[in-house]
Amino acid sequence: MTPVRIALVGMGRMGRAIEALAAERGCEVVARLDSAAMARGLTQHDLHDAQVAIEFTTPLATVANTRMLLSLGIPVVIGTTGWASRLPDVEEATVAMQGTALWSPNFSIGVQLFLAIAEDAARRARAVTGFDVHVVETHHAAKLDAPSGTGLAIVDRLEEGLGRAVPITSIRVGSVPGTHEIVLDAPFEHITLVHEARDRRVFADGALTAARWLASPRAPGLYTMRDVLATDHTTS
Repeated sequence: MTPVRIALVGMGRMGRAIEALAAERGCEVVARLDSAAMARGLTQHDLHDAQVAIEFTTPLATVANTRMLLSLGIPVVIGTTGWASRLPDVEEATVAMQGTALWSPNFSIGVQLFLAIAEDAARRARAVTGFDVHVVETHHAAKLDAPSGTGLAIVDRLEEGLGRAVPITSIRVGSVPGTHEIVLDAPFEHITLVHEARDRRVFADGALTAARWLASPRAPGLYTMRDVLATDHTTS
């Protein structure tokens, strides 16, 4: 099978993790673009015939980076977090430029399953009385957004099922890649659901899965990992 050609935008920890895993996941990194390259402005030559770009930079740069890539006709997988308030801007850009982009607060396949479990648990908890629900999310000390996008996504699923507000607590400590906990507590019993990322490579793996999916012909628009999992359950 011919590898999917990828342009990496952002060569930090996640960019390096994606590059290290790319060949194993049927992808080839053909362009490596750091903040200086993005600031100069991109041309088709810079992309080296990439079929899709994966963007892991900073919240302040993401929307501009995505617009630039879409203007060059390249689909964009957006891995940066902390910019979700500007989703309408990216969605508008995909329509205006007839392009495709895919974003997720978390590219872990396990987290996508965890979100589905949270949604189901909330619906079931709504049918009974006595359970209080709380979300706790823990990440490394350098993570900028708190609560995390994943934590907020979990809260959204729970609130949708429960029909009431769910509080969230954020902890920033050490080098934790990411732990998300749902607590359901009643007077005489306690349920805890936990997803724990053991290695950042789990996010790189999911981003490459998304990139392979987005590299295929898609209708213009903004997609999520829900779309990927609805049509492709392959993670390797």
